[in-house]
Amino acid sequence: MAMSGGSEDGEPMMDMNMTPLIDVLLVLLIMFIITIPIQTHAVKVDLPVNDPRQSRPPVDPEKNKVSIDPAGTVSWNGAPVDEITLRQYLDTSAGMNPEPELHFQPDPSARYEVVDRTLAVIKRSQISKLGFIGNEQYRNDF
Repeated sequence: MAMSGGSEDGEPMMDMNMTPLIDVLLVLLIMFIITIPIQTHAVKVDLPVNDPRQSRPPVDPEKNKVSIDPAGTVSWNGAPVDEITLRQYLDTSAGMNPEPELHFQPDPSARYEVVDRTLAVIKRSQISKLGFIGNEQYRNDF
């Protein structure tokens, strides 16, 4: 970067001062970055239609069991369910007074992803009485 101090014969400097221009451009760039809206991601979900003719398996008022088999099928009291139906059963169970116990029994060879997703559904439903079944076999290992 070259700078000139003008000529020695007393003539004024003819070069344009770039510092204020660069400062203004940097301020405009920062203002532009701040005012950009945050990108939002939308996920389209097909919500189930409530059919009053369809009868649901009852939620046991004493205890309910959520199990996962090695193939990754989630079952509610022995009947296979999807995540939406499981959430409906859990919400019904959480609304009961007194709240029934929920026993969770994943198969040891079930994929962790399915178990984690199912536990996330259970956590979001505000169930307070949750017990894990099948961990008794590991009590002497630790």
